[in-house]
Amino acid sequence: MEKRLTITEVAKEVGVTPRTIMRWEKAGKIKKQKRDWRGWRFYSSEDLGEIRQFVETSYEYDGENGTLVSAAKRIIIVAITSASLLSYIMCGVSYGEAATNFAPNTPKKAIVETPSSVDINLNALPTVVPPPISVTEDVKYTLGPNDIVAIEVRRHPEFTAQYTVNSEGKIEYKFVGDVLVTGLTKLQLKDRLAEILGEYIISPEIDVTIVAYMSKVFYVVGDANRPGKFYMKGNTITVREALMEASLPTTAAAMRRCRLITPNANGRNNYKDVDVYSLLYEGNLKQNLEMNPGDVLYIPATIIAKMIRVIQPVTSFTAETAGTAVGAASNAMIFMP
Repeated sequence: MEKRLTITEVAKEVGVTPRTIMRWEKAGKIKKQKRDWRGWRFYSSEDLGEIRQFVETSYEYDGENGTLVSAAKRIIIVAITSASLLSYIMCGVSYGEAATNFAPNTPKKAIVETPSSVDINLNALPTVVPPPISVTEDVKYTLGPNDIVAIEVRRHPEFTAQYTVNSEGKIEYKFVGDVLVTGLTKLQLKDRLAEILGEYIISPEIDVTIVAYMSKVFYVVGDANRPGKFYMKGNTITVREALMEASLPTTAAAMRRCRLITPNANGRNNYKDVDVYSLLYEGNLKQNLEMNPGDVLYIPATIIAKMIRVIQPVTSFTAETAGTAVGAASNAMIFMP
């Protein structure tokens, strides 16, 4: 009598999980198996051979990781790798250089993508000029280095001037000396100056205006229409507002695979996945995370977009070479005796 195999034994033989085999059966990829009196599936050697044949035609074994990889995925990986190597040989374009083209509006040295990681050089990003100051500026904004404030003392122009917060978080207020302002809102700074000037002026009337918000920045990198370094007019900004500042993702962006990168005190980054498509086009406010100063919103490109941008230099070079060869042949034929 032929030996009957359980689904666990079959799964072990072909290198997948029993759940995967049940899913294939439900989807009609393999035939439905017979069941015994208990309702359990059982398989013959012939059934095992058919399932093994299906696995071998649809999947390939990854020897490095010891896992099955979809053949379609393997083809895409091979295509990208081959195109990268060909572009390096024919056009002098390396994989790293070609991969930076996946964000066409981002400087080439700002993002370097490898098969295993994405390296982002924040210093290479363009700085976006902050929008004009609004009368509805956030009164909760706390001052920091490089911010510029205008201080006006009514009827006392000698105390009226504009100051830049230095790297120590202080302003050099004339006739008074250094005043620590880091961490203060403009209203708190007004109260502190009133206390200081009260020693020189009776009931000083002071106005404080933030002229330039320069101490807090966030970054949008990748496939955005206007990626770069942005200045914040508050202590935080939402992902949706950040996307609007960057003029929204491009049509080549993989919007469901965006990531929010937050540096921590240990020198390592914390990562959160963000479904930008769900946020923008489905109204899912759970994806509208808050960004803090220094955060990076990374918008990757789709696999197809990356493939096209890697292969494009090769096809352009081939077309130009072919055109030159045809032109040379035509000229030779014209001038033949």
